[in-house]
Amino acid sequence: MSGFAYVVTRGRARAVDPHDAIRLRRGFVWIHLTSREEEVQAWLRDVARLDRFTIDALTALETRPRCDQIDGAAVLNLRGMTHAAMQSSDPLASIRLRAAGDRVISVTRLPLDALDVTRAATEAGEVLDAGDLIATLAEAITEQLDPQVADLGDSLDSCEEQLDARQAFELRRKVNAVRRTAIGYRRFLYPQRVALEKLATLPVRWLSEEDRLHISAAADRAARMAEELESIRERASLIHETLTDLRAEVIDQRSLVIAVAAMVFLPLTFITGLFGMNVQGIPYDDHPSSFWVITVFCLIVSAAVTFYFVRRHWFR
Repeated sequence: MSGFAYVVTRGRARAVDPHDAIRLRRGFVWIHLTSREEEVQAWLRDVARLDRFTIDALTALETRPRCDQIDGAAVLNLRGMTHAAMQSSDPLASIRLRAAGDRVISVTRLPLDALDVTRAATEAGEVLDAGDLIATLAEAITEQLDPQVADLGDSLDSCEEQLDARQAFELRRKVNAVRRTAIGYRRFLYPQRVALEKLATLPVRWLSEEDRLHISAAADRAARMAEELESIRERASLIHETLTDLRAEVIDQRSLVIAVAAMVFLPLTFITGLFGMNVQGIPYDDHPSSFWVITVFCLIVSAAVTFYFVRRHWFR
C-alpha cells in the first residue's frame, strides 16, 4: 500500500508516514492512500478503525460523485482529470474522502491531477483544516476540467467550419469522439455539482463561510460545465445529422447521374439490339451506308435525350 500524509501545526505542514499520522492527536492531519481495495480496506478497518459504511464508500469499485454526513464527518466522492489511460465512457478518475475538522482520509485508485495542486497548497501553508483541503481540491478539479470542456467546444467549431461531404467520414469520426467524451464528462459533472452543493450546506462547524463560498463556486462551475457539455452533445448530434444529409445528397446526385446515363443509353440499346438481331428481314442489311445511317440516328437520339434533361434542369 502506498500513499502520503501531512500534519499541519501552526500554519506549517510537514510530511509524515501514514501509519504515524493516524496516531497524531494535535494539528490537522491529511492521509492519502493509493492501493488495491483489499489493502486499503484492511488499513481503514484495523488501523483507522472506521465504520463499515465509510470503508465501503471509500473503497467501492464503481463510484459516482456523492456526499453523505456520518457522525459529524463528510464522506465525499469526486471525479477529476487523470493522466492515466481511461475509457471514453469513464474518462475521470475518482477520489473518495472522509473529512472532519482536524482529519481527512482520502483514497484513489488512479493518479488524480488535482492532487498535485492540493499537495502544493498544503506544503505552502494554504491548507489549515478539512474545509480548506476540500475547497482547494474542488477548485483544482474544476479548473482542470474547464479547459477540457472548452477544447471539446472548439473541436466542434472546427468540424462545423469544415462541413463537406467529401470529408464526411473523417469529420464523423471526430464528432463521434467529441460526443463520447462529452457524455463521459457530463455523466459525472451533474452529480458532482449536487455533491458539492450538499457539502456546502452541511451543518458542520469545521466548514467556514469562506470554505462554503469556495465550494459553492466550484459547484457553480461544475453546473456551467455540465450545461456546456449538454450543448456540445446536442451540437454533435446536429453535426452528425448534417454530415449524414450531405452524404445522402452526394449519393442522390451520383444516382441521378447514373439514372440519366441509363436513360440516354436505353433507346440506343433498343435500336442497336433491334438492328443487331441475326434474323432474316432486317431492313437495309445489305445497304453499304446502313451502319453510318444507324450511327448518326443513335447520336441524334442521344443528343435529343441529353438536351431534354438539360432543359429540365436535372443536373442542378
